[in-house]
Amino acid sequence: MQERRPTPRTPWLRHGALALLGLSLAAGLQAQTLRLRLLETSDIHMNLLAYDYYQDQPSATQGLSRTARLIAQARAEQPNHLLLDNGDLIQGSPMGDVIAKQGVAGQAHPALQSLRLLGYDAANIGNHEFNFGLPFLKQAYAQAGFPVISSNLREARSGKPVFAPSALLQRDFRDDQGRPQHLRIGVLGLLPPQILQWDRQHLQGRVVAEDMVVAARREIRRLRAAGADLVVALAHSGYDAAPQAEGAENRAGDIARLPGLDALLLGHAHAEFPSPAFARHAGADLVHGRIHGVPAVMPGSWGSHLGVIDLRLEKRAGRWRVTDSQGSLRALRDEHGKPDTALEALLQPAHQATLTQIRQTVAQAPRPLHSYFDVIQPSEALALVARAQRVYAREALRGTRWQDLPLLSAAAPFRSGGRQGWSSYVDIAPGPMSVKHVTELYPYANTLKVLQLSGAEVREWLERSAAQFRQLAPGQAEAQALIDEAQPSFNYDVILGLDYVIDLAQPARYGTDGKRVPSVTTHRIRELRHHGEPVRDEQRFLLATNSYRAGGGGNFPGAGPERIVLDAPDENREALQRLLQSGQAFAPEADEGRWTLQLPEGARAQFRGSPAARRLLPEGGRLRWIEDASEGYAVFELRP
Repeated sequence: MQERRPTPRTPWLRHGALALLGLSLAAGLQAQTLRLRLLETSDIHMNLLAYDYYQDQPSATQGLSRTARLIAQARAEQPNHLLLDNGDLIQGSPMGDVIAKQGVAGQAHPALQSLRLLGYDAANIGNHEFNFGLPFLKQAYAQAGFPVISSNLREARSGKPVFAPSALLQRDFRDDQGRPQHLRIGVLGLLPPQILQWDRQHLQGRVVAEDMVVAARREIRRLRAAGADLVVALAHSGYDAAPQAEGAENRAGDIARLPGLDALLLGHAHAEFPSPAFARHAGADLVHGRIHGVPAVMPGSWGSHLGVIDLRLEKRAGRWRVTDSQGSLRALRDEHGKPDTALEALLQPAHQATLTQIRQTVAQAPRPLHSYFDVIQPSEALALVARAQRVYAREALRGTRWQDLPLLSAAAPFRSGGRQGWSSYVDIAPGPMSVKHVTELYPYANTLKVLQLSGAEVREWLERSAAQFRQLAPGQAEAQALIDEAQPSFNYDVILGLDYVIDLAQPARYGTDGKRVPSVTTHRIRELRHHGEPVRDEQRFLLATNSYRAGGGGNFPGAGPERIVLDAPDENREALQRLLQSGQAFAPEADEGRWTLQLPEGARAQFRGSPAARRLLPEGGRLRWIEDASEGYAVFELRP
């Protein structure tokens, strides 16, 4: 019998089947890539319209109604997107103050109406949200219409979250092949635990705020367990170059190291990441916009920038992973279109109410008031705030056991250029002063506090403040940088009621974070006198200040709730407005004192400021203009 053998398959058929299988697998793998764009705003501070209420004129460099154009453009470029806000939304401009006084019961807050109109997907709570009290905050966000989150904030008694600790957003996108893909994006929100200090009068006994890293680690795990394909952190936190302890407010670097986190959206510091300002920060990748390998952005403040993170996702073994990313910023100054007309129409009632309020006359300014050189030399604008605090405190303490103690007053420049922009200064012409000028001089809703300090603590308070300046070398021919721009000017206090000299030949006893430098045993503050007599360490003083500083803001030695002897319910700017309306605001008291910066022999110190300040330089003084820079600032020089 002839043996039957199986008919062999033709080689081309076998190889063709394998080729078809390979093509099929390759097509399947290719179909599992997807592009997703994350868009972030942060620290809008109620600058919803392109309008500067302090100058009472339209602005081309601020306002969500202008940022909306950047948002629209970024969305048009990438249909797969999420739009997120990172807090400090409802406080910070005269419009915010007007709305807070009117209340929002029964209606949505205009800021939340704006976010809803623009189609935000979620929002985080920042620290300034608490400035008007917890009830107002809850009312403001009650009708948001999208998830409002805070992962590290809980009720003190029940332990329940004040807001949802996170959100799992369910979204349908298109992958690179145009096929529908369903993604679950986990979003968590973090705020600085220091709110318990900064707004103690509103929050004591009501809420607790845990460390941001602890809360983020827990929430990332919970979101992953719930099936999140991607986890994004909205961290109302800055990015510090120095290592940060548990409970610190600027823990971006530590949050970025947490496993399971795919993107990090930052805020709070009013800074811009990626930018050259972070070139020396550990883990900063300014080319790709990453921190320790995690995509990250921080979009400035007041709508000045839009944060953009572009993610490339690839699905492997049934799980989406980030395989590439690019973090970048889009600046409002580069957007020349008109503001969003729908948003402008929505906000017109609130805008008109704000204009009516800020244009009410309260006083007459006999001379120009400005903050261009508040950090460099005594300023009448800053003295006006300190004087108002002292007048208020003196009356409030009358008849108490504290009334005979020497009363000092501390004030800091709030609008002093730098990270807020070189147009952000107080500049009030002689003539009628209105409510807008009060808010310009004091933009925050702080309440007035009085602390009891020893003479030694007053000295250390000034030493902490003097971290604003760099140490200068004597006899150096080249000009040296005067200001340490790592310290915001709102942490530079001057004290009314004392005479003192700041010796810049000496190193700073405190870092810009308020921590004592153990290696420095010398002092910058010299010739410290009260009523012409040297201040003794054991002397007792009262110091009028604000709720932020009294609660520990800026880490000033001697501050703290236990030191408060007057816990006033009124805002510092209310005290300022009362003094202006009294007609006595521009009559300095005899014992207000004076301070000065002392440079080493032969030293020249330069600093950046506004070009507009040139017209206000005193003739024959220590200050002179050097040049205007293309970046929008001017260079000035201080001489011995």
